[in-house]
Amino acid sequence: MIAHVDGHDPQAILDVATGTAGVALVLTRHTTAQITGIDITEAMLRRGHERVAASGAAGRVRLVVGQAERLPFPDNSFDALTFTYLLRYVADPAATLRELARVLKPGAAIASLEFSVPRTRFWRFWWWLYTRGILPVAGYVTGGREWSRVGRFLGPNISAHYRRYSVGWTVRAWEDAGLVNVGSRSMSLGGGLVMWAQKSS
Repeated sequence: MIAHVDGHDPQAILDVATGTAGVALVLTRHTTAQITGIDITEAMLRRGHERVAASGAAGRVRLVVGQAERLPFPDNSFDALTFTYLLRYVADPAATLRELARVLKPGAAIASLEFSVPRTRFWRFWWWLYTRGILPVAGYVTGGREWSRVGRFLGPNISAHYRRYSVGWTVRAWEDAGLVNVGSRSMSLGGGLVMWAQKSS
């Protein structure tokens, strides 16, 4: 995902659904840009602030609380934008994509990383077994009941999202938001999806 934004020499990057600032910190190592990370979950941002401070990147990374559906930034504010694991958690993915595109400058790059459902029957079977069986148990072993609940939630949530919003639908939604040269690539035997595009000039 990072490779689809760092080649455009961005000076200001917005990382949406930044969480604990993992992607924001990677961006500081691959670009010279100022990074703004935004997330709705204050507890994750507190951890993000700790990580940013520990990495020595406080001068380049700013973390703010906010919603992807209503970004607190003017039009045409950023040279590039990244987002991870976002569209499954918003009520209207198409409207959210339009809001992300709004804050991008013309020609700016945008890229995302998301979980996905493998397309082939063979790998889909093993993915289903992993997400419904192994993941909840592993979560319980490593983090107790809370992480077991996360494990039980993830697989059904991913499946439900793609039943409603297929990859083809998502590509069209990116295009309808004013994004061009939309590309996508499956990762991890189909369990991950990287997408990228540019805002139309």
